Formats: sequence, C-alpha cells, structure tokens
Amino acid sequence: MAKKIPLRQCVGCGEMKGKKDMMRVLKTAEGDICLDVTGKKNGRGAYLCKSAECLKLARRNKGLERSFKMSIQNEVYDTLEREFKDLEAE
Repeated sequence: MAKKIPLRQCVGCGEMKGKKDMMRVLKTAEGDICLDVTGKKNGRGAYLCKSAECLKLARRNKGLERSFKMSIQNEVYDTLEREFKDLEAE
C-alpha cells in the first residue's frame, strides 16, 4: 500500500500540497510568529507555498490572521518576507 502524503492548504493561494513542499509559519505559545524551517517546533502552524507570491497573497487576504485567530502587525509580515528571501537565496 502506498504511503499517504500529508496534505496542507496554503493560506495564501488555497492550494493543497504535500507538507514537504510547503513552508510552515509558526505561532509560538508567547504569540511570536516565525518561519519553522524544520516543521517540528511546538506551536500552531499555518502553511504557505515556498513562494514570496503566496506570502503576499496571505498578507492581502489575511490568511495568517484567520489561521492564528489574531491580528498580525505589518512588521511581522516584513520579517517573514526577509526570512523567505534568505531561504530562496540558499
């Protein structure tokens, strides 16, 4: 029997993709928001496609706000965009 691939929905574009093909955004117990590169950190996770475009979409349609049930400051999105760029550069 084939192994089931865990699917996650992008909070930006709404596409369903395999968990490994996506970037996890994490809300920690303290309420901080950061990229979880390992996908193993504790906290509430929301998933984005590995493209800066989906991050922009999530910012526009408030996808992360809905996932985390809280308002998110612009600085947080700016930080996420920087972290995304750093990952794309690797």
